[in-house]
Amino acid sequence: MTVVYPLLLAVAVVVTVAAVAGYVALQRRRAAALAAAGFGSLAGGRLRRHLPYALLLAALPVLLVGLARPEAELSVPRVAGTVMLAFDASNSMKADDVTPTRLAAAQQAAARFVEDQPDTVDIGVLAFGDQALVTQAPTDDHTAAIAAINRVSTGGGTSLGQAILVALGTITGRPISADATAGSLGYWPSATIVMFSDGQQTGGPDVEAAAELAAAAGVRVQTVGIGTDRGTTVEVDGYQLGTALDESVLTAVAQTTGGAYHRAGDPAALAGAADSIDLRLTTKKEPVELTAWAAAGALLLLMAGALLGLRWHGRIV
Repeated sequence: MTVVYPLLLAVAVVVTVAAVAGYVALQRRRAAALAAAGFGSLAGGRLRRHLPYALLLAALPVLLVGLARPEAELSVPRVAGTVMLAFDASNSMKADDVTPTRLAAAQQAAARFVEDQPDTVDIGVLAFGDQALVTQAPTDDHTAAIAAINRVSTGGGTSLGQAILVALGTITGRPISADATAGSLGYWPSATIVMFSDGQQTGGPDVEAAAELAAAAGVRVQTVGIGTDRGTTVEVDGYQLGTALDESVLTAVAQTTGGAYHRAGDPAALAGAADSIDLRLTTKKEPVELTAWAAAGALLLLMAGALLGLRWHGRIV
């Protein structure tokens, strides 16, 4: 524990010693006066006689210590850490089985998710198709994160594994390849990857291996499935391609990393899925001023002493 004004601690000791010495001297003179008057039997010290004044005296050093503004480093719980929002930007995300499109619905839900986060959460954004690209490094500027979300556009195939590897690289601060070993990544339990996708994997690297790397690094992957089981068609290079939600791989990724899969088949459900994503409650040691606690303790001592004095002696002092 530290104090802002340490000199007041010395003052507290001197004043308290002086107050106690004065009280002891006063009681001795009172006892001597009673003995001289023939009331020596009333001069003995008893609990009821001294306790109210002891409580009042105890409040004095507590108040003075509070004025010294003591501080202590306490573990303060808070929602904090890093969240990487990974958006499937493949051609299938143009599908309109979720209004207005899968990608647009995901962007709307993600923006709402960002708005609900405290500024202790750093948020990054990446878009992935065949490759993955970080469009916003993790930042506490949530306006910048939302702007990056709104810039995501569709094109190409889908590599869920590449998205996880690039997100891990952003979290750890160095590139992560598919052949990385689990022990080389460090441990990042305050980081979370939130992946919005229809789950239609079209290329490597292996998504299960990437999920295992994330799990070894302590990074949970929360997955949000965008689309419907019935699906629809999208036009790609003049061809009509069928596309539907594939939940199996998204569920497996979430389970491997200790995260959860959230199904979102329509805009309302998608918004609800984003709201249900849990971030980790972490603790951080922060200096906390204890002045208010000292003042509260002194006030309780003063009140107790005053009430006992009134009840037992009919006066406070």
